[in-house]
Amino acid sequence: MLRNEPKITPELVAEHGLKPDEYQRILELIGREPTLTELGIFSAMWNEHCSYKSSKVHLRTLPTQAPWVIQGPGENAGVIDIGDGLAVVFKMESHNHPSYIEPYQGATTGVGGILRDVFTMGARPIACLNALSFGDPSHPKTRHLVSGVVAGIGGYGNSFGVPTVGGQTRFHTRYDGNNLVNAMAVGLARSDSIFYAAASGVGMPIVYLGSKTGRDGIHGASMASAEFGADAEEKRPTVQVGDPFAEKLLLEACLEIMQKDCVIAIQDMGAAGLTCSAVEMGAKGDLGVTLDLDRVPTRETGMSAYEMMLSESQERMLMVLKPEKEKEAEDIFRKWGLDFAIVGETTPSKRFVIRHGGEVMADLPIKELGDEAPVYNRPFVESPKLPVIKPGDVKAPMSAADALLKLVGTPDLCCKRWVWEQYDHIILGNTVQRPGGDAAVVRVEEGPKGLAMTTDVTPRYCEADPFEGGKQAVAEAYRNLSAVGALPLALTDNLNFGNPEKPDIMGQFVGCVRGIAEACKALDFPVVSGNVSLYNETNGRAILPTPTIGGVGLLADFTRSVTLAFKNEGDVIALVGATAGWLGQSLYLRDICGREEGAPPPVDLAAERRHGEAVRELIAAQRINAAHDISDGGLLVALAEMAMASGRGARLDADTGAMPPPAFWFGEDQARYVVTIPPAQADDVLARLRAREVVVRTLGTVTGTALVIAGETPLPVARLQAAFEGWLPAYMAGPAT
Repeated sequence: MLRNEPKITPELVAEHGLKPDEYQRILELIGREPTLTELGIFSAMWNEHCSYKSSKVHLRTLPTQAPWVIQGPGENAGVIDIGDGLAVVFKMESHNHPSYIEPYQGATTGVGGILRDVFTMGARPIACLNALSFGDPSHPKTRHLVSGVVAGIGGYGNSFGVPTVGGQTRFHTRYDGNNLVNAMAVGLARSDSIFYAAASGVGMPIVYLGSKTGRDGIHGASMASAEFGADAEEKRPTVQVGDPFAEKLLLEACLEIMQKDCVIAIQDMGAAGLTCSAVEMGAKGDLGVTLDLDRVPTRETGMSAYEMMLSESQERMLMVLKPEKEKEAEDIFRKWGLDFAIVGETTPSKRFVIRHGGEVMADLPIKELGDEAPVYNRPFVESPKLPVIKPGDVKAPMSAADALLKLVGTPDLCCKRWVWEQYDHIILGNTVQRPGGDAAVVRVEEGPKGLAMTTDVTPRYCEADPFEGGKQAVAEAYRNLSAVGALPLALTDNLNFGNPEKPDIMGQFVGCVRGIAEACKALDFPVVSGNVSLYNETNGRAILPTPTIGGVGLLADFTRSVTLAFKNEGDVIALVGATAGWLGQSLYLRDICGREEGAPPPVDLAAERRHGEAVRELIAAQRINAAHDISDGGLLVALAEMAMASGRGARLDADTGAMPPPAFWFGEDQARYVVTIPPAQADDVLARLRAREVVVRTLGTVTGTALVIAGETPLPVARLQAAFEGWLPAYMAGPAT
């Protein structure tokens, strides 16, 4: 035993999140009792957040390849080719547990971490998005969490200088004790200049770059791999502290030394800090790594090897540099005012050796640290099938107009302007479509190409039927990209679930992954990166299953993208896709009728693809003036959103036939869009759609300043806007708790 080392007891092992059988596996692997530092390293590498030990078996079923995919899952971020020598680099990750404990810093460091994942690959970040899930608005902590998280996202992104262009914000009581903060970053790189994590060459210098190491974030990854209990507040010290200005300097310095051809391998120090970055670089390159912690820049005195290896201090990188480029690289980092220290080297031993204060604090087999992590095929039970709610089973408690007015002012459907106006969404000058639409659109360099991006998931569908819910999350991302005219190319995911050791929760995970896989295959929409966040529950109460999908699509000409806003007086409004009046799990059923029940709408993937292709073709040919996908709230909510975005009204003379009005107007059937067509082209456009076997019907005409529904009192758009815009600012202006 090393001097001043504590004895490894069962209690200490348990404190590190390791189960007795896992500790026994460690003993067999190394043939002796580990040192405290080694125990910490195993804890970091074998926790759920880093090892994916409960999810890996199922993640392998996801489709990850396509001709345009340069790099799929397994690196810091995914990479796709968009032609002209350019590549898009993107990924989404969670910072859920830290954001519940300390919302501002938790969200801030979530944004910082995902930005590093992107520029580590050699890409300059061009956009950020997010997906936020909060508890019931009446919960005493919700307002505090919303305020802190939104301020943290804006504070980091705005200071760093990247636009935050889109996202989701939802509220549900199941997130009361465990809010979700999913952050996505998108970057642009040369397709022949992508940088990877695998080290190569023996005796190559390993260099520590960026900010100094402190005691913040120790055991952050382990905390993210456990449920919350009554001691959640005691875990506050595990939340890291971010510095966006230091990260901006780190970005510029990294891109500069990459351009100068100094870099062999590079890895962000994210979860598990120096441990995970060093192990991954060595293991991927089939090399050993030796680190001398006496050389690591620290901002606190007396730090132990254990603390340095597990610290998750932010704005740090680890690189393997070309030896002849050391001086040039150091000069660049010193110029940017950043730490630069050679802290180790690559070796042929395939051992991970840590030295500190003249002693060997760890000596472990490097490949086995990752490769021998436990992989569990956990038992699961499929979620029971819920009954189908037929259109006639739901009686309208109020008129369609009154229901619409109430729905647009609910927490889930109301305008989220209060959120996104705290984000700088136009910095860099390339944002073409801002937050509030179906998908954000960002110009690629000087154009004409554009990138569309979105984040989507409907958790209530995923709980009611995980398989259909997983399919729907992908399909909605596909629709949102198609609705602005972009060809969907690839996605990143952030799979947020409860405790995988519970068979029903594991069943939700398995069902959602199966649904995602099926949708990705059918839509030619591969997964290139992602993150799994499990144990999202507090005192045994799990979040809703929330497999967030971040989609990216390409526009050949960004000037031809369309928005959801009604454009011209007299435009013909048409509905693309069949309507069956599906009210199960709909917001109408929940928020108007007080019934959160039934099977969610099924997803016809062939129809999704056919309808998406047809809408994109019409947009590219400039045959339609507006397009909007239909999702939460159904058809009438989609029409209201189009009206509110423009201030223009519509006369809706559609005959609902035998279908009850609530089912027709508020059913959440999938694979549907609303499009508006110039009157002179309407007959031709409708004929073209029908020739492609697309179900389409006219609904009415853009006109006036009110929504006029047949048989109902006209509803002024201004009144809708007041309800839509009013709820969130009023809520956030309420009393602090």
